[in-house]
Amino acid sequence: MIGAIIGDIVGSRFEWNNHKSKDFDLFTQKCFFTDDSVMSLAVCDALMKYSRDNDNLSEQVVSSMQNIGRHYPDCGYGGSFLHWMFSDTPKPYNSYGNGAAMRVSGCGYVARNLDEVIQLSRAVSEVTHNHPEGLKGAEAVAVAVFLARTGKSLTEIYDCITNNYYPLAFTLDGIRETYSFNETCQDTVPQALEAFFESTGFEDAIRNAISVGGDSDTLAAITGSVAEAYYGVPVSIREQALSFLDERLLTLLTDFENRYPAKNE
Repeated sequence: MIGAIIGDIVGSRFEWNNHKSKDFDLFTQKCFFTDDSVMSLAVCDALMKYSRDNDNLSEQVVSSMQNIGRHYPDCGYGGSFLHWMFSDTPKPYNSYGNGAAMRVSGCGYVARNLDEVIQLSRAVSEVTHNHPEGLKGAEAVAVAVFLARTGKSLTEIYDCITNNYYPLAFTLDGIRETYSFNETCQDTVPQALEAFFESTGFEDAIRNAISVGGDSDTLAAITGSVAEAYYGVPVSIREQALSFLDERLLTLLTDFENRYPAKNE
């Protein structure tokens, strides 16, 4: 889980000021956590509370996302999601934004098999992002995390994504000059996954994600979630990221990792 949070924090200062290079300081005083971290941890909270026997994950996701998310009204929610967050009767709004994909990585740790990760991803996403592209983007990320966590090779993960979700018929070098800010799943998730596939380690994956530009915090959060599951996270990077979280978010992360241990590099 920490991989998504690291990507979010590192990317936070670049979202509106893209840095199209891999040469930058990972953490500075200008970094902060955004809605990507808050919602990723809210989903983790729901995953820890729901009962497989009662199949109540979507209901629990709504409760956890609202109860936790309302403490952070200024963390960067989009307009439609902000309305959903504070609604007494929250309903899905046919979104295909990348918010579904950035918050779903916990499903890849909880699922016991590929079918279950797909079911969990859908339950987590459809409470807001019930558009086919929103569901697809989230599922691709959750599946990639699950495959990475369970020891699949880079080639096996790549084949699964390209055969079932996105063709990835581009390279980061090929799109870096022209790629621009985009909040849709279909124009964020493929780029984030390609940043992972072109990487040589966790830090390199994050640097790849930032270097391409776009919606930097979300793109790097997605890349970081898969990279953590595959490579693990260097202890020094983990410790720096934790210093940006408040007590509430730290507790959620600790509780989730105690139940579903993180992988260290």
